[in-house]
Amino acid sequence: MLDLVLINGEAKGIIARNLTNGKIERFGAHAVVLASGGYGNTYFLSTNAMNSNGSAAWQCYKKGAFFANPCFAQIHPTCIPIHGDQQSKLTLMSESLRNDGRIWVPKKLEEAKKLQEGKIKGSQIPEEDRDYYLERRYPAFGNLVPRDVASRAAKERCDAGYGVNNTGKAVFLDFKDAIKRLGKEVVDARYGNLFDMYKEITDVDPHEEPMMIYPAIHYTMGGLWVDYNLMTTIPGLYAIGEANFSDHGGNRLGASALMQGLADGYFILPYTIGDYLASKFKEPKTDTNAPEFEAAEKAVQEKIDKLMSIKGKKTVDAFHKELGHIMWEYVGMARNKAGLEKAIELIQELKKNFWSNVYVAGETGVFNQELEKALRVADFLEIGELMARDALNRNESCGGHFREEMQTEEGETKRDDVNYMYVAAWEYKGADKQPELHKEPLKFEFAHVATRNYKD
Repeated sequence: MLDLVLINGEAKGIIARNLTNGKIERFGAHAVVLASGGYGNTYFLSTNAMNSNGSAAWQCYKKGAFFANPCFAQIHPTCIPIHGDQQSKLTLMSESLRNDGRIWVPKKLEEAKKLQEGKIKGSQIPEEDRDYYLERRYPAFGNLVPRDVASRAAKERCDAGYGVNNTGKAVFLDFKDAIKRLGKEVVDARYGNLFDMYKEITDVDPHEEPMMIYPAIHYTMGGLWVDYNLMTTIPGLYAIGEANFSDHGGNRLGASALMQGLADGYFILPYTIGDYLASKFKEPKTDTNAPEFEAAEKAVQEKIDKLMSIKGKKTVDAFHKELGHIMWEYVGMARNKAGLEKAIELIQELKKNFWSNVYVAGETGVFNQELEKALRVADFLEIGELMARDALNRNESCGGHFREEMQTEEGETKRDDVNYMYVAAWEYKGADKQPELHKEPLKFEFAHVATRNYKD
């Protein structure tokens, strides 16, 4: 999907590119439903499939749909660490592993250094020299603390120099005690497929050596703003699942795939969309020859032609990787004012460079994955900037959004419920113009708002 078509202010169809033959196609309708997923691949490396992208939602944003809470991204603590510059995605190890696995790093910096240099293995470090830092910091929950807490704790230990792989960006997830307590057969019955997958990827047997894990981008809680009927601010445009912002806040709520897949797609939308369509039955079939479709298709073709005509010197992937480095460094697990301002500046520079120096191989009217990627990276550049703006505006720490200026003495998140108890819904105001922020107050009538505590 490359554009949304509006007729008299209502969603009436889309413009799409056939990925097989490159043909630009028009689809008319009385309503449009987006179930196109999240935008986690803005970071380049994530646990998402490589084809996952935010382009469909982003085109709707640029046509007038509000984009809510874009800075809220979930970082998953149990991923296989980055192992090279040519890696295209990250592998998620199931969080169920934290039920029996224990997370640790060495207590001594000199032993961490030896691990990083490959001089010793994790199994060679004595028990008394192991820092089970989640159990130490959060005795009530230990290794079962929420994802954002576990991720930040891993980052803190690695930033302090205690990382356990050659990059210093990994911690151990150890099943030695579980095997001793439960037996190998029980552990294999629970996690055998995951152990096999880990060994296949890393050539390390988790029965003999602890797994290495590190946090990675996994899910985006932000998305198109929707009302209780799942309609966006554009009449006739609905967004469901990860494409919308609903259900979640600064953290992704548990079982969200079931919750949003079933609740949005099965229990809610089939009923609420009927209310809208009931008033459209007397309308004729949407004419894809209408001037609005002509104009939308022309704009899409012009964008494609512009990309193909640049003939620059840098590949699409090179730009995407550079964007990913900016996002991870400044809009990742820990954020601050100076870093976010720098991210916005760097992304704007990268965007200008992209539109003057990208090289897109191949032709337009054929199967062309480089063109697919170029169209998506053009959107990722803009999505990344909005994420940084939203994070800069929200000067508090809540869930996966951690502002270094807003933390407790113990390094935990510090919310500001007085000034930021709202949904941040951003309205597109035009190319190279700052978006407008709309605030939807959050009012809790039955739930008691409290500070999370995993220590007691």
